[in-house]
Amino acid sequence: MTEPYETKIERLKEIISKIEDGNTSLEESMKLYEQGAVLVRQCETLLAEAELKISTLSRDA
Repeated sequence: MTEPYETKIERLKEIISKIEDGNTSLEESMKLYEQGAVLVRQCETLLAEAELKISTLSRDA
């Protein structure tokens, strides 16, 4: 099972904080950025699915 949206957002916040703290090497920052980009795409997908479901439910109501 996939992580819930809220967990992904919390992980993104952690990644952003780590990149912005100034103590992360360029190499590590790039790895974190890649991880963040994947999380953003996953969150966008989850939001699109939720929007579709809400639209469907609203139409059926």
